[in-house]
Amino acid sequence: MAQPQSSNVMQLDSFVRGKWTGPGEPAAEIHSAVTGDVVALATRNDLDMREILSYGRAVGGKNLRKLTFHQRAGLLKALADYLSQHKDRLYQLSLFAGCTRTDAMIDVDGGIGTLFSYAGKGRRELPNTRFLLDGAVEGLSKGGAFAGQHVVTSLHGVAVHINAFNFPCWGMLEKLAPALLAGVPVVTKPATITSYVAHEVVRMITESKVLPEGALQFIVGSTGDLFDHLTCQDVVSFTGSADTSQKLQRHPVIAREAVRFIAERDSLNAAILAPDAVPGTPEFDLFIKEVAKEMTVKAGQKCTAIRRALAPTAQIDAVITALRDRLAKVTLGNPDNDKVRMGPLVGLSQRSDVLAHVAKLRSEAELVAGDPDKFALLDADAKRGAFVPPLLLHCAKPTAATAVHEIEAFGPVSTVMGYDDLDQAVALTNRGGGSLVASIYTHDIQAATELAFGIGSFHGRVAIIDRDCATEHTGHGSPMPQMVHGGPGRAGGGEELGGVRSLQHYMQRTALQGSPRMLSGVTGRWFKGSPVLDGALHPFRYHYDDLEIGRTLVSKSRQITLEDIEHFAHFTGDTFYAHMDEEATKGHPFFPGRVAHGYLLLSFAAGLFVDPDYGPVLANYGLDSLRFVKPVQPGESIQVRLTAKEKTPRNKQYGEVRWDVEITTGTGETAATYELLTMNAMRT
Repeated sequence: MAQPQSSNVMQLDSFVRGKWTGPGEPAAEIHSAVTGDVVALATRNDLDMREILSYGRAVGGKNLRKLTFHQRAGLLKALADYLSQHKDRLYQLSLFAGCTRTDAMIDVDGGIGTLFSYAGKGRRELPNTRFLLDGAVEGLSKGGAFAGQHVVTSLHGVAVHINAFNFPCWGMLEKLAPALLAGVPVVTKPATITSYVAHEVVRMITESKVLPEGALQFIVGSTGDLFDHLTCQDVVSFTGSADTSQKLQRHPVIAREAVRFIAERDSLNAAILAPDAVPGTPEFDLFIKEVAKEMTVKAGQKCTAIRRALAPTAQIDAVITALRDRLAKVTLGNPDNDKVRMGPLVGLSQRSDVLAHVAKLRSEAELVAGDPDKFALLDADAKRGAFVPPLLLHCAKPTAATAVHEIEAFGPVSTVMGYDDLDQAVALTNRGGGSLVASIYTHDIQAATELAFGIGSFHGRVAIIDRDCATEHTGHGSPMPQMVHGGPGRAGGGEELGGVRSLQHYMQRTALQGSPRMLSGVTGRWFKGSPVLDGALHPFRYHYDDLEIGRTLVSKSRQITLEDIEHFAHFTGDTFYAHMDEEATKGHPFFPGRVAHGYLLLSFAAGLFVDPDYGPVLANYGLDSLRFVKPVQPGESIQVRLTAKEKTPRNKQYGEVRWDVEITTGTGETAATYELLTMNAMRT
């Protein structure tokens, strides 16, 4: 691999208050993991952390909060598109960190993919507003004149993101996406040893000119007194060691201001081979493949890597033999060589740390594959690079051991241990004290159930892998944007990702209380009890732009006859006894006799409120929250109230209208309720 010479060593500076700080005093040399050569210099500038935070709040926060969720999602989409066009540079820089092409793609493409995922979720799952409604309106008085509605709004602070060295791209972007979507600006600080990759990502972001001013700031090196200036509106999200996490969480300002603190730290993740997964089964092969992969991808420098591999005691020898054979085929060396499958650790200090932890593990476990003092390299020098071969250990007495359940060697290291029954497997797994992920390999649903719920409370994610998902599962160690990433206890107690759930870290839930009219006006959603608007024009005659929330139609009534019920039954084939057999309903807990089909009521309701002529309503594309409240018998009449409840623009041609629909009987009792969804054309 071509290494930069001293004349083109990268100079890494910070991007704060809308500009790059420019060359400063060298603060730290950053070395290639492969050759040990200096590849970058982290510079030191006198950064005013109070001003950086104030700028983020006043400029970045104000600019982001002006935008709706859909507009912020558009920013993420545009940013992902731009980074996708320039990612080859990130692949190249990742070579210095010891990443193979596959390693780099996990980091780079994974980060960009997370932006795309949040952009899509923002458009599909969030309203085109600047706040969220949480739950239904709650009546707070007998007469209905006082009610409550929970709303969720953006914090007026800054998200401080402190990232780990192993994923300089993905780690930054998976935090950035939900924060920006929530409307909160970010100050991000990468781990110094791989900060040149993060620096390049931020340089691309600033070049794209996609984000509004102040939305992102980037600090190389120390954060100085930044924590002294945090407030209750700020958020800290940390990924790294338990020691550093605990130190930061104990900062007096964090306690005094109740600053939200999200932590992801040490994790002794486990893979469990169930008793049915014997050699020769697909599940055994999947277990071996996944353990070996998690030991070697990113040289095992993943917070989700498998550190403990549990198997039935009777299968331990077979597991060790299979893993030894598979690991022996892994080519170690310069990741710029296409034949290399595993590169070095990120640096010499990390290598020393891993080997020191392995030495402690060997006090309780035997090394059964790999030799840290003797291994072959391809196109690399073991004296200069931070190379460690895959090291597999076997702990023969895991119930009596402590180190294997407490020490994480953050590299290509895993320990195999046996268990006697599922209860013991659960107990051993949970001795990790809280982990990000565990995976179970079984085709036996009963075993999967016992294991999954036995270990669930100690893990943020549990992957059950078998032959049915073998070709499509995303892997033990791959956090997905849609699913929660985090874990209790040793893992830090935090949660990231998980789709739109992660926005809650950057938003405040508030209970609004007032009259239905006031709540409807403030939130832009009509609630029952709020005033309605009626007139000569049918609500379906209004274009999206002109339709007002609360616009209502009360239909004429229609009587339900026995002939209607029987015709509907024979026409649709729905001859359920409650509609056809008076005798069968005697003494029934729900039906007073023969009743109309619920879907007959919906059909007649549509006939009562639909305006048939061509107009602004382009399509009826669904209904939500359907409830049949009271059965309707032959001879009773029904009437429909249709009210425009909520509007969400979708594009320049049409928007979504959500209608509140209530079907009532002739006596005024509610027979059914639901929300109708239509697409209405824009007038313009």
